[in-house]
Amino acid sequence: ANIISNLEKKSVKKVANILLKSGHGHNVIELKDTARSAADAATALDVPVGAIVKTLVFIISDNNHNTPVIALVAGDKQCRTDMLPRVLGCCGEVIRPGADIVKEITGYSIGGVSPLGLPEKLDVILDASLKRFETIWSAAGHTHCVFPATFVQLANMTKSIESDQIT
Repeated sequence: ANIISNLEKKSVKKVANILLKSGHGHNVIELKDTARSAADAATALDVPVGAIVKTLVFIISDNNHNTPVIALVAGDKQCRTDMLPRVLGCCGEVIRPGADIVKEITGYSIGGVSPLGLPEKLDVILDASLKRFETIWSAAGHTHCVFPATFVQLANMTKSIESDQIT
């Protein structure tokens, strides 16, 4: 059986094209083992777990008005969800949506949600603690695919709001 590389998958190609167009200089890397969790990705890449970027999807719900938000958080930290509305200057209850809603919001399946190629209207908050690392690794549209970047590169490519309050 001819197994198609995950790099050929549409969601992964989307990320690869964004990297290419932005002149990033690094390609998407396919891992033999899953990078579904930060710990798995760190093991597969032989890097500290903190250097793995978790792309987390939340919904801030206020009076029937739902605002999706993406938090890019270091793999060794937990997201302080109560801080998300504050960083965005809004209020409401923070909900963690199910897999189908995540797909609807981001266009990616859970476990492979990339910080790149997200709908432009989405607010993205970037955990400042990721600055500890020279290279940080993010999912590239599939559980086995990742890409490297510096903190500044990721901040620029995601047009994110940097915060030291979300972890």
